[in-house]
Amino acid sequence: MTPETPDKLDRFREKALAAGIPLEDVERWIGTARPCARLDATGNGPVVGRLGGPLMLPADAPDPWCRLAATIDLAALPAHATDLGLPRDGRLLLFADPDTDAMGGGTLGSALHVPAGTPVEERQVDLDPEPDDRLYGVEFPEGRLRLRTDVSLPCHSEVHAPGPPPRTELLVAEERAWELLDAWAEIPQDIVHPGLQLGGYAEDEYREEDPAVGAGREAARAEAGGGLPKGEPGTRPEDWVCLAQWWHGLDGLEMALYSWSIARQDLAAGRFDRVYATMTWNP
Repeated sequence: MTPETPDKLDRFREKALAAGIPLEDVERWIGTARPCARLDATGNGPVVGRLGGPLMLPADAPDPWCRLAATIDLAALPAHATDLGLPRDGRLLLFADPDTDAMGGGTLGSALHVPAGTPVEERQVDLDPEPDDRLYGVEFPEGRLRLRTDVSLPCHSEVHAPGPPPRTELLVAEERAWELLDAWAEIPQDIVHPGLQLGGYAEDEYREEDPAVGAGREAARAEAGGGLPKGEPGTRPEDWVCLAQWWHGLDGLEMALYSWSIARQDLAAGRFDRVYATMTWNP
């Protein structure tokens, strides 16, 4: 964790205890904390990537099927910024297709890791949407991304106790979980639009199931139907985590919550072809 972590978690603990939540439940919840990286144009942290910008790809890489959202310089990220176990060098490219009509019908994006030292060249790809597409004429945000380290707690009520599968026991009672979510919501999160969050927990509008677990369930269906490469053996939806959440601020989709997820087993194996993107939207 980072130097800022204890203070933020201490403030959360105080809020939760003041709300009458038992200390045991509070400490269980704090035990789920994950480090994360907030990436946006503010602050004086190091530049670790950019939103949008030119598409730089190896010559033998296929054309992406959706637009470039961000490029992250992994060598510029401190090892403690997340607990994801990302590659220590190279660039991570995140692609997005936030199509509201396609939610639940397949991945809404992809990712590509370009190892350090790989020759790249700018690629021009025509990905303009059709005139009747919601994103017709909508530009993706652009700009440098500076690093701020932070800590993340669950943004959903269904948090399962650690242990071997099937791990059906909830960490705390559902009613208590909602109270903990409310206490965490009182702590300023310093989310800046546009920007990215790497690692931690993704948010969605329903605040029930972890969006990464939901993505893992969708990915399993896509894999079974041949729409996604096969994952590492034994991978379960509960093994999926938030790779990144995109704070895009797209015109007309300001309330859409978009994230890329990946199974920890696939991440350890460098299987970025297995990244699965999802979104919730409440117009």
